[in-house]
Parts: sequence; structure tokens; C-alpha cells
Amino acid sequence: MSEFRVASRYAKSLIELANEKGILEEVHDDMQLFSKVVSQNRDFQLLLQNPIVKPDKKLAILNGVFKGKVQELTLAFFSIVARKQRESHLEFIAASFEEQYNTIKGIVKAQVTSALPLTANLREQLVGKLAAEYGQKIQLLEIIDPSLIGGFVLKVGDKQIDSSVKNSLRKLRNEFKDNPYINKL
Repeated sequence: MSEFRVASRYAKSLIELANEKGILEEVHDDMQLFSKVVSQNRDFQLLLQNPIVKPDKKLAILNGVFKGKVQELTLAFFSIVARKQRESHLEFIAASFEEQYNTIKGIVKAQVTSALPLTANLREQLVGKLAAEYGQKIQLLEIIDPSLIGGFVLKVGDKQIDSSVKNSLRKLRNEFKDNPYINKL
């Protein structure tokens, strides 16, 4: 079975159980903590994916790292995943959990890349316009990229608006390559 299907099914089960028990927000925080630990610690990530390390050792490490920091339901979920020898999928399960959580809560992720940090007023205007456009809550991720020179690149879902100076210069360069004023003999 593909990683996506496995992750999606496990994440869906965890979301439904957490929602049923009324601790969805806490479990969401737990999965965000797990994703943060995995993204910041390459050795931990490689350990979970290593087929040589036994699942019970991986579970002991998971318990050692997260016990007392996460809900009992989350620890029990880690135990089930380890028993099924799917601990290498935990990173993808956490990502799928985040996507499904955002769908349930009506949150749309938007990413804006700009040459300089956005001002608070500009950030509020952007979030307001996007919320009005999509009719959902907007979770804005800001990225600073000085190579854009000016302007911004906005990504929401599968749509992208690129109004950066860098993109304008690239378009202008391509237009000059195809100079219509030179007679072609």
C-alpha cells in the first residue's frame, strides 16, 4: 500500500477517535510537536525509517521522548503504529493529520514570499482579502527571499500569483530574446 494511503487512513482514524473523545485540539498539538521534532532532528527521522531497528526499540524511544509531553491517546496511537510496523510512516501520518485537521476546521494555508517582512497592517489586509475570497480561515506562512528584489509570490492551494520584480525581469529578458524589430532573413 502506498505511503499516502497508509498515512491517510491512520490519520483519519486518529482524528475521528480524538474528536470522539473531545481532545482533538490536544492531539493536534501533539502531532505538531511530533512533526517539529522529526523536522529538527535528522537522526530521529532516520531512526524511525531504519528497518534494522526493532519496532519495540523504536516504541521505547518514542515513549522516552514524548511521554509526559503528549496525550495518552497519542502515545497509544504510537504504540499501535509500532506494533503494526508502520513507524516509518509516522512522519507522513502527522502531515496527513494536519491536512485533515485543516479541512475539518475550515483552514486554508497560504504562503507569501516577499523580499522584506510584511508589516502588520499589510499582513492583516492580505489575510482579510484571502478570507473573503475563500470564505475560510487563513493560516499565513511568511517566507523572506531577498532574491525577489521586490513584490511578492502568493501561493494558496494550487494557485500562485507571482508579482515579484524578479519575475517581471525574467519576462522582460524573454521578450528581448525574441526581438520583433530585427529582420530575419
